[in-house]
Amino acid sequence: MAQIIDGKAAAAKILEKVTRAAEELKAGGITPGLAVVIVGEDPASQVYVASKSKRATECGFHSVQHSLPESTTEQELVTLVEALNRDPSINGILVQLPLPQHIDSERIIHTIAPEKDVDGFHILNVGLLGAGAVSKALVPCTPAGAMLLIEGVRGKDLSGLSAVVIGRSNIVGKPMANLLMAANATVTIAHSRTADLAAVCRGADILVAAVGRPEMVKGDWIKPGAVVIDVGINRIPAPEKGEGKTRLVGDVAYAEAEKAAGAITPVPGGVGPMTIAMLMANTLTAACRAAGRQPPVL
Repeated sequence: MAQIIDGKAAAAKILEKVTRAAEELKAGGITPGLAVVIVGEDPASQVYVASKSKRATECGFHSVQHSLPESTTEQELVTLVEALNRDPSINGILVQLPLPQHIDSERIIHTIAPEKDVDGFHILNVGLLGAGAVSKALVPCTPAGAMLLIEGVRGKDLSGLSAVVIGRSNIVGKPMANLLMAANATVTIAHSRTADLAAVCRGADILVAAVGRPEMVKGDWIKPGAVVIDVGINRIPAPEKGEGKTRLVGDVAYAEAEKAAGAITPVPGGVGPMTIAMLMANTLTAACRAAGRQPPVL
């Protein structure tokens, strides 16, 4: 039976360290600041933003939320981001995606000052990570959290291990592959068009599924003893719960994969809790750098 990787417990430890480090900064007259910006009324985004702002407050941060109407223009949003760039009380800026269709998300992301880009999406942070300068980058939160879960099982040096990442998005797949390479793993990036994907996955000591297809990765795709990190969050019908009910599943068929894997993340309760924890960690890192201090090791 596989070891169940408890993302909630791992996230709680990170948040504890972040809160303690924030208290030390505040004792020196520095309060980490996070500004979260949301445009429109998307219900899922509203929930995410509320939880991020709440967590920032719990960590002792200066937490600011800007809720803008759907009618906000691209230039108005640019102007707000530029003002936050200049605000010395704000160390991290997060603009909740997706944005309304009339706003160019890429322009907004690249308006954020790289040193305040706690999502890790700015091209400068992408480039630093791609160049292997992990300690200088702000790393996207979901892959950063997934990497800590992998290190918890396999350690920081992944030399000699084969890793397969299913998914090539800029948000998860590509940065995940770069983090694994920086830890000396031999990395394959696969995706929905990879020939004989199942065979590619069977060679993986570490398998990260981030493709967005419910339960696509089957149990017989898993190498015995592999570490399986399921980044997927998919809502599917659950008629057994009643008419119109749904349930959350990952990209991995968990019940099957658990029998073969050495360690596996559940959905929910695996990678998900780590994402917000790493957002707080990135904000703390940005505050430390702005103050000329060394960020804590998580």
